[in-house]
Amino acid sequence: MKTRTIGRTDLAVTEYSFGTAPLGGLYRACPRDVAMATLQAAWDEGLRYFDTAPWYGFGRAERTVGDFLGDRPKGSYVLSTKVGRVMMPVPDDKVPDYGFVDPLPFDARYDYSYDGIMRCVEQSYARLGLNRIDILYVHDIGVYTHGAERNAVYLRQLFESGLKALAELKSSGTIKAYGLGVNEVPVCLDVMREADIDCILLAGRYTLLDRSAVKELLPLCETKGTSLVVGGVFNSGILATGPVEGSHFDYMPATPEVAGKVGAMMEIAERNGVPLAAPALHFPLQHPAVASVLLGTARPESLRRNMALARMALPNDIYPAFEPYTLVAPALGLDAVRQ
Repeated sequence: MKTRTIGRTDLAVTEYSFGTAPLGGLYRACPRDVAMATLQAAWDEGLRYFDTAPWYGFGRAERTVGDFLGDRPKGSYVLSTKVGRVMMPVPDDKVPDYGFVDPLPFDARYDYSYDGIMRCVEQSYARLGLNRIDILYVHDIGVYTHGAERNAVYLRQLFESGLKALAELKSSGTIKAYGLGVNEVPVCLDVMREADIDCILLAGRYTLLDRSAVKELLPLCETKGTSLVVGGVFNSGILATGPVEGSHFDYMPATPEVAGKVGAMMEIAERNGVPLAAPALHFPLQHPAVASVLLGTARPESLRRNMALARMALPNDIYPAFEPYTLVAPALGLDAVRQ
């Protein structure tokens, strides 16, 4: 599989990569044998970049990924995980319900400070059972997750000391790159105005449907040499299923407006003889700032089906036809959010 470089580093990742939130039991149980079979399917399809996080199953995904990669040759893959949530053990009857089925008995404490990030890294090494992490993402900082008031506190933590921890980890060779792992554009702009980061794992904001990253973030990434890893290319499913009953956009039931736009996009894809999911998978890689498209699933057959779509040849002129039906959210920075 082709590779692209992360930022201005010498780290290369495959154009398609594997995200492990479903292996942590997101919304449905993922037995260990199924998780390992799915990871093997990703490996067999040529994916060599794997992303995980302490949040996914409260450590379960990290443990599974570490066990799988522990048997792979050194230097044959790239691994990223995330910081910002320190996992704390809790009694079995106190495990919170955040949508993960059968998580490990932990809860999360947010901490984006120097000490918090260093503790997150130590915990991740222990769960992974590996001695190398290539990329660290600051996970879910932003108004989207925390609200404006709490996020202002967490941004101060990051700016005052958390970024120092990440820079030290990179300069010491502990990691090769760092950045943000988020679902929103504004916090990316806020952080990039304060610091140079290597990469952003951005979910759902640079897709065939949602172009929120286009106006400000993509040009800034090109200027500063920051790479995007794009997750959520199906926008919670609707770009894969179409506007069927029960379809979801951005983790919620799709509105009539969104369903109508996706329906029009589906007609365009059908006129070109391809399923809508194919251009949805291909689209982010048309931009030079995008290093990889992240695919997340807990089923081997789903992974193989998506990779068959990724290999599908598409008409060169298909993408402009979708533009009249795209969604563009305003990219408001921190100062606008505070008002």
